[in-house]
Amino acid sequence: MVTLADVARHAGVSASTVSYVLSGKRSISAPTRERIQHSIDALGYRPHAGARALASSRTDILALMMPLRTGLYVPVMMEIAMAVTTTARSHGYDVLLLTGEEGPEAVRRVEGSAIADAMIVMDVGLDDPRLPCLQEAERPAVLIGLPTETAQAADAAGLDCVDLDFAAAGARCVEHLAALGHTGIAVLGEPPAVYERGTGFAARTLTGLRAAAGALGVGLLHRPVDGTYAAVAAAVTRVFEERPGTTALVVQNEAAVEPLLALLRHQGRAVPEDVSVVAICPDQVAVHASVPLTAVAVPAQEMGRLAVERLVARLAGEQPGGTALIPPVLTARASTGPAGPGGPAGPAGSAAPAAPAAPAGPAAPAAPGGPRTEDRHGRGGR
Repeated sequence: MVTLADVARHAGVSASTVSYVLSGKRSISAPTRERIQHSIDALGYRPHAGARALASSRTDILALMMPLRTGLYVPVMMEIAMAVTTTARSHGYDVLLLTGEEGPEAVRRVEGSAIADAMIVMDVGLDDPRLPCLQEAERPAVLIGLPTETAQAADAAGLDCVDLDFAAAGARCVEHLAALGHTGIAVLGEPPAVYERGTGFAARTLTGLRAAAGALGVGLLHRPVDGTYAAVAAAVTRVFEERPGTTALVVQNEAAVEPLLALLRHQGRAVPEDVSVVAICPDQVAVHASVPLTAVAVPAQEMGRLAVERLVARLAGEQPGGTALIPPVLTARASTGPAGPGGPAGPAGSAAPAAPAAPAGPAAPAAPGGPRTEDRHGRGGR
């Protein structure tokens, strides 16, 4: 193994001069630096990572906090993690993956032990308990998620956040269905545990869904659901019993997609002739479903890439970039069509035609001043 002393002998300088060039702690003349770099290249010298970290106070490691909690769809989380890893390597960083549910303690451990230069934080909740520690830490952090209801609030708190604009994604789903004449929509959401934790993306999606439904005069029913066939069957059966005028479903739960489509087939409900279905999910889930789904794509790879690029910029001395919300893109496929039995679906991969028709059943009764929505407990809300 080539050592620093070997480089020094080859370059005809002292070992301390080589060390200064590697660490940048002292100014060394350009000819000497070039001679030392030539020797490094010729000998194939690779500085010891631990020694380099001690010398420079840098580890060239990014910590990725990805707690694997109940109700999360792990494939999406891993797609984000892979994007973080590959982008980090392209910038010369390795990634330390932390999957425990330690909360603030994990932040304190990274900060106190100097095992990483910076942190990327996933599964961000509203009023996330990790925030105070992150705001006090010397090491920069970027959140994949939004710990507040609005981007303005996150910016005011000095946070650096990257995420899909989930509120706009929810609104886009309702707008698409309303343009097709649907006035009764049910939402099959994430598992109950996700809402109980106050997970930001799920809460913001629901905010967007409700706001659009209120603005467009659409009845909206929301039901959290586990991704099993039994849970989906119970929720959907209850939806059609409570709201027989429901003609469209929005799904924000990747695990529930195939159970839902199988259930609708079993019930003899054709998609989209009897029921239209829109999902918020990664493209590969939508495209490979048994009925190709109209969907707002979850840009997992883009979120991971942007988070790393922001963190690298922070490590280079730039100020926090604030909140970057990726605009939602809805792609119309075979699962949505005009409301009412027998309505034709739009062509796969193109926007379905806006052809309002009479709903399959009576719309849900509107509350005074606007349409009525219900939460998972059956309480009215807006």
